[in-house]
Amino acid sequence: MPLAPLAPNAWLRWDVVRGVLPKERVSLLEVGCGQGAFGSRLATMYDYTGVEPDPVAHAAAVAAVGAAGNTGRVVNGDVSSLGAGRTFDVVCAFEVLEHIEDDEKALAQWVERVRPGGLVVLSTPAWQSRFGPWDSAVGHFRRYDPDVMRERLRGAGLVDVGVRCFGAPLGFVLEAARDRLASHRTELREEKPIEARTARSGRLYQPSSGLQGALTQVGTFPFRLVQRAFPGRGTGLVAWGRRALPD
Repeated sequence: MPLAPLAPNAWLRWDVVRGVLPKERVSLLEVGCGQGAFGSRLATMYDYTGVEPDPVAHAAAVAAVGAAGNTGRVVNGDVSSLGAGRTFDVVCAFEVLEHIEDDEKALAQWVERVRPGGLVVLSTPAWQSRFGPWDSAVGHFRRYDPDVMRERLRGAGLVDVGVRCFGAPLGFVLEAARDRLASHRTELREEKPIEARTARSGRLYQPSSGLQGALTQVGTFPFRLVQRAFPGRGTGLVAWGRRALPD
């Protein structure tokens, strides 16, 4: 079945994410599913619901999830668009939290959507010291050091918290290239509202064909293996934790 193509950095991220997610088929919510590249994969593995506020990205996600031949659902909106009190076994948000000014409030809202004992899985750019032109161009408020992310997750009521970096060494090359583009391309240096920069973040420089996607998958394969030897290094991080069971 056809799956939406992934960009190089997304392949590096996916290699870590799929090792954290449950092996059994459970209900899963993806917050800010973008154009559905991860969603088209998750929907083949789980009872999938995605939410995406940007209408252009939402339309692409509906097509991507539908093309994979599954019954996943994609909602145009945020978590408040779901039924009151609806919860899931797993809640994911990939490259979303850094776009939200009040990240602690957002995390609290996402945790409310996880059943007690359920899993939260996030990914974000890593290391605040690496904040650069690309981060500004795509609407990032911040990046996350691993210790800061652990603190955020525990503060939201999660236990069994874990954090793993990804991307070394290829991610450093990709990040340098993105920062250079953001520094030199006029349209990326223009001051735009944070919402506009966030909306375009998932559409820039994505593979546009199945062939490009296949070449990217093959080309990143050795780097996906190499990064496993450097769980504390890289340009991104994947974090997870479980919602505490009631006493």
